[in-house]
Amino acid sequence: MLEQKLEALKGIFAEMDRAIIAYSGGIDSTLVAKVAYDVLGDRALAVTAESPSLLPEDLEDAKIQALEIGILHQIIETHEMENPNYTSNPVNRCYFCKSELHDTLKPLALSLGYPYVVDGVNADDLRDYRPGIQAAKERGARSPLAEVGISKMEVREISKFLGLPWWDKPAQPCLSSRFPYGEEITIAKLQRVGRAELYLRKLGWQNLRVRSAGDTAKIELPPEQIKGFVLNTDLPQLVAAFQELGFIYVTLDLEGYRSGKLNQVLDLEIRDRHTPSQVTIG
Repeated sequence: MLEQKLEALKGIFAEMDRAIIAYSGGIDSTLVAKVAYDVLGDRALAVTAESPSLLPEDLEDAKIQALEIGILHQIIETHEMENPNYTSNPVNRCYFCKSELHDTLKPLALSLGYPYVVDGVNADDLRDYRPGIQAAKERGARSPLAEVGISKMEVREISKFLGLPWWDKPAQPCLSSRFPYGEEITIAKLQRVGRAELYLRKLGWQNLRVRSAGDTAKIELPPEQIKGFVLNTDLPQLVAAFQELGFIYVTLDLEGYRSGKLNQVLDLEIRDRHTPSQVTIG
């Protein structure tokens, strides 16, 4: 089944001739970049958006992975932080982020002669509240993984099958997802939460989130790792490090990390009220 889906994925790119990949360096878009390169060679271009919501270390990872794949790689700047519709952090914040990204990618693709822009949206993403998906579709982007029906787990399995060393890389969505809806996003806040997560990564904890709410940092880890974290971490030193970054309070989420947790505060009425089709971009 996986090999059939991989062949179907290759078939999509074989029909494209030339394509730009919206490449964040995450496991999904990296698989798309790998398959695109295997099929199209130098007719595939991976493009990474550099912005305050991406840690410099993650940008370096994206560069290293693109180099190992062999795909052409270009860095562009996006300016979603200049849009108050984004920085005010409404429930459809991702719509404005992806609008900025694809409003930058589309003219780039046209100017360079690439008829297609594709992203790393997978089949599981379609089952969550992801307003950015609609923004990409409105601008003509395609999502080959979702088209083939490849789930997040299958992304990892196919990546492992292809020998990609980062097949088990933790998911790393943009840093803006660390803030509760309605709290203003600033560059300083993004840098603070990014440095806090990097601090924990260097301690050996990889699959994690640091949620930021005002002056409080809430650490999320997989439930099975919580006990070991408490027993094996120098907690006073960790608190001191977080306070040096600007947090006042440091807490641990006892439920543990769960993808999409930010969206649990949304009910259907709120989601319907803020669907991207009802938003006027100013």
